[in-house]
Amino acid sequence: MSKPTLVILAAGMGSRYGGLKQIDSFTPEGDTIIDFSLYDALQAGFGKFVFIIRKSFEKEFKEIFNKKLEGKAEIAYVFQELENVPEKYINPERTKPWGTGHALLMTKTAVKENFAIINGDDFYGKEAFEVMAKSLSKKDMNSYDFNTMAYLLKNTVSEHGYVSRGECLVSDKNYLVDVTERTHIEKIDGKIIRKDDDGTYISIDENTVVSMNFWGFTPRFFEFGQALFEKFLEMNKENLKAEFYIPNIISDILKSSTASVEVLKSDAKWFGVTYKDDKPIVQKAIEQLKNKNIYPKHLW
Repeated sequence: MSKPTLVILAAGMGSRYGGLKQIDSFTPEGDTIIDFSLYDALQAGFGKFVFIIRKSFEKEFKEIFNKKLEGKAEIAYVFQELENVPEKYINPERTKPWGTGHALLMTKTAVKENFAIINGDDFYGKEAFEVMAKSLSKKDMNSYDFNTMAYLLKNTVSEHGYVSRGECLVSDKNYLVDVTERTHIEKIDGKIIRKDDDGTYISIDENTVVSMNFWGFTPRFFEFGQALFEKFLEMNKENLKAEFYIPNIISDILKSSTASVEVLKSDAKWFGVTYKDDKPIVQKAIEQLKNKNIYPKHLW
């Protein structure tokens, strides 16, 4: 069985953060959040890394990560660009990528093994990578049994503004029943609320299980999504901000009963950055992990 691959979603422009948070430094040693994911994944047994980026910052990414991974793992880059859609849907007025679902579809030619996908700006914890790698390494590559790493909503919200999360409905046997992308969840006066499509604010339980885009798939996943994406494009061709998310694909898969998604759990603590004000919190958390020798002072 080949080692699983890790796909890193890193094509976002960081508009709410104020820059490319994927390559921002979070330690005196210059570590990015991605560095910790790469380190944890290597330790857990992942053997290849595929970065989904934009061509505009390809040079910076390669300068930072290639030398760190050289001799340790295979590296590939794929590009999520606005023109990576059927020509009739290209809109010169659009400025942002088409979302995580579209990004994942860009990796089809680069990924031939069982694989996991993560956000480049989220810190998932080494235990989460260990659990995911163990699951993927045992899975038949022709299987339609997928999985996702679960987190509780209360541990993933920002104190500084709204976030997007995949709200999960989980069976008593720990399988995903449905997932809905909630694009606006925030904490107001100590309570967590979400904004519905019509602008209505609705309370949401802090113990809701959410996806942080840490999914595990076999190559069979690539049989799904493309037709759904083109249908999405047709419906949203005049919407400059519409995004096609991984949960859009997962929800369609679950409704058609063509695959299953097991909900994995670990003791890992998640943290991440959406806003610039989140950075000091993440820096402090990483500093504590290094002080406890969970990570070496110098990762590479």
